Amino acid sequence: MPMTEARTGGDTVGREGLVRRAALLEIPFRSAVSPDAEKARLHTLQWLHAFGMLTGEAAFEEYDALRLERAMARFYPRATGEDLMLATDVNGWFFVFDDQFDGPLGQRPEAVARLVDSLARVMDEDEGEPPADAPAGPLVESFRDLWHRVNDGMPPVWRRRFREHWHGYLLAHHREALNRSGGELPSVEEFLATRRHTIGIQPCLDLAERCGRYTVPPELHGGSPLAEMRRITDDVAIFVNDVVSLDKELAVGDVNNTVVLLHRGTGRPLRDCVREVCAAANGRVARFREHAERLPGLLEAAGVPQETRAHVEDYVDGMRNVMRGNLDWSLESRRYDDAGVAAVSGGRRRPWTGPPAAPEPG
Repeated sequence: MPMTEARTGGDTVGREGLVRRAALLEIPFRSAVSPDAEKARLHTLQWLHAFGMLTGEAAFEEYDALRLERAMARFYPRATGEDLMLATDVNGWFFVFDDQFDGPLGQRPEAVARLVDSLARVMDEDEGEPPADAPAGPLVESFRDLWHRVNDGMPPVWRRRFREHWHGYLLAHHREALNRSGGELPSVEEFLATRRHTIGIQPCLDLAERCGRYTVPPELHGGSPLAEMRRITDDVAIFVNDVVSLDKELAVGDVNNTVVLLHRGTGRPLRDCVREVCAAANGRVARFREHAERLPGLLEAAGVPQETRAHVEDYVDGMRNVMRGNLDWSLESRRYDDAGVAAVSGGRRRPWTGPPAAPEPG
């Protein structure tokens, strides 16, 4: 889809359009930032360099402009020191991994499946040294490092949950590759079923528990209303991302965006599709607030201990931080402004995505 198609929406292009679109979103939660954001930034730059994920001055400068540490400092505003550094390492890995699919690899489902399999195998390894035939490379080795660090000291119930969420995150990238390369576009609901995994919010909420040094009991975590509140958090993050990243998706021709799918499926102007997606986000935020208001009474009536109720409230606050922090970071990052769009336009690829993918054999 050429970038000129964005102009059919009238107000979708450039920084001014980005701010105008974001103003349609109503996420009335507090905005806070960890005081250790700068320390975490420096740490993650060094960590990415140590694993060969960032090499060369241009890559460092381009990555640094994304201000990814600010996203985690907003997701976990009370996290400091090692906790925030680990979170920013995870987020740095997320984005380096995600950017691999903006180029030819993203339209080669079989190649994506092989990459995902090599990463999923890391989660199946026993603690200690990897097997001799374990796949290597910066993405895999850095993921192995993250996997052991994040799981260290956490209880089995949390580790199982975290593993399930990571599996969902990785495997759903194959589905998105099929969306890009297939002839028939998914419906918005079909797309959301996949995107709720690739948006990566569930592992982020798991990290909220880790930073808080607690684990929400399974019966509460999987029950009502927390399960729906997590789904809402997923959807709000997706809709916000699709609204702010619209210019970027149009520039690279990516269909994995609810605004683009609505536009392609209905033929309606992009402006109208943006408004519909923003309205969907706002409606879900209103529903979340209703759940959050009645949740303390439900827990008390059910006889949930005070300490557990406090943990649940912290977890719910973590969802608020994710929804608000995602929007605030999107507006201060250069990932979605003119410079961010130019970085992936005209066939250009991010410096950390490596050389162009080789053609499939045969």
